[in-house]
Amino acid sequence: MLGVTISTHENVVILCLRGKIVIGKTGILRKVFEAQTKSCVIMLDLSRVTAIDAHGLGVLLELRQHAESTGIEFRLMNVTKLVGRVLEITRLNSVFNIAAEAEFLPAPATQVSSLRRLSACA
Repeated sequence: MLGVTISTHENVVILCLRGKIVIGKTGILRKVFEAQTKSCVIMLDLSRVTAIDAHGLGVLLELRQHAESTGIEFRLMNVTKLVGRVLEITRLNSVFNIAAEAEFLPAPATQVSSLRRLSACA
């Protein structure tokens, strides 16, 4: 099962994912993602993702393409070692904008601290 928690800060949306991004489990991610039409930036927090398959990678690529076609910046953050390795093997690490938590927004320190608290998948 894949769970999605939404955190927002102004026009930045962070979708905290937990579980597996695999075939048959990605419908909720697509639905939640497509509802974020008023965002300038959508970030997927992958810190609690335990598995990803080829279908899941395809979904991430579709979401990226959809975001870019509508003028929304799309980023991955807090990529686990497992997911990072899969992205590296498939060479998709050069396709996605991957950010560490501390570098995702060029904002004053107080805003970054606030956004870090929002982005934590609890």
